[in-house]
Amino acid sequence: MRMKEEKLQLIFEQFDHGSVYDSYKELASGHINDTFLIVTKNKPYYVLQRINHQVFKDVPGLIENKVSISAHIRKKLEHLPKNELDRSVLTFVKSKNGASCYRGDADNYWNLMQFIDESVTFELVKDAEVAYEGGKLFGEFINLTSDFDTSNLIEVIPNFHNMRFRYEQFDAALAKASEERISLAKSYIAKVALMKEEMHVLQDLKDRGEIPIRVTHNDTKISNALFDTNNKGLCVIDTDTIMPGIVHYDFGDAIRTICNTASEDETNLDLVEFNVDYYKAYSKGYLEQLGDTLTAEEIAQLPLAAKTMIFIIALRFLTDFLNDDIYFKTQYTNHNLDRAKNQFKLIESLNEKYDQIQL
Repeated sequence: MRMKEEKLQLIFEQFDHGSVYDSYKELASGHINDTFLIVTKNKPYYVLQRINHQVFKDVPGLIENKVSISAHIRKKLEHLPKNELDRSVLTFVKSKNGASCYRGDADNYWNLMQFIDESVTFELVKDAEVAYEGGKLFGEFINLTSDFDTSNLIEVIPNFHNMRFRYEQFDAALAKASEERISLAKSYIAKVALMKEEMHVLQDLKDRGEIPIRVTHNDTKISNALFDTNNKGLCVIDTDTIMPGIVHYDFGDAIRTICNTASEDETNLDLVEFNVDYYKAYSKGYLEQLGDTLTAEEIAQLPLAAKTMIFIIALRFLTDFLNDDIYFKTQYTNHNLDRAKNQFKLIESLNEKYDQIQL
């Protein structure tokens, strides 16, 4: 047995799962953490994950966030048969000393959850039914956690969607950027200035307490929704970024990734359009699950949330370009600028169809 496999088996055996290790497979679905499928002699199989403590500064707090939320959802769904319950919410396994995670060497923290068998994920949405099912899943997540006390959650990534903070980062990057990069980004720098007031509307509402703080997932791309083999929604996954926020973060980020007709790395901007059909399908599923959970003000601001969350990633790409690409991984010199152009084109397309997406 290779050293890596021996180490993984040793770590797996620190958890109270009652299973016998057989083999492992590395899962390449994430860009930050190390994730492995642990195959056992008998099902269930497990997902063993090392949380990157270089990115996340309070890993035990992060793990406690997602374990607490899963326990809360399981309590809400305890009327379901166990096999259905285990496919509807992540099931975390405690370590043999009763902790939510195992601390290995070099401050490496590991958590273990049951693998949900016979399930699929999508990197891209290719039909409205998948968008609708994704909306139902993420809407149900907000609904089931609506009575969770958010003061019990840590802020995993401080200021993640704070628009004032993102503008401060942008201004600092612009102040020290090279003349060449400023020249290349000139028209998009102007767009950032023109959109500043509108892009602070949600931030201002949040700061004034006019929209409630809720449990938010904060990474609602469609690949973080798990489906069964008939493309029906099963479970929300990848809950590392759960923290207090406003519902618009999750709704807008999902729309950003679902409704772009091209990937965010596409440089042919003629291919970048906002897909209204997917927006309507996702919104329908989302609001069906939420019932009376959202306030009238929250619902009224959902279209703006879509624009705001597209803008915030455009702003982050542009900021990183001005900073000489110190945050996002790039494949070539102007990669971040091209990504920013892509997102600004998506905003332009959304603006053209804005009257069609009012709820």
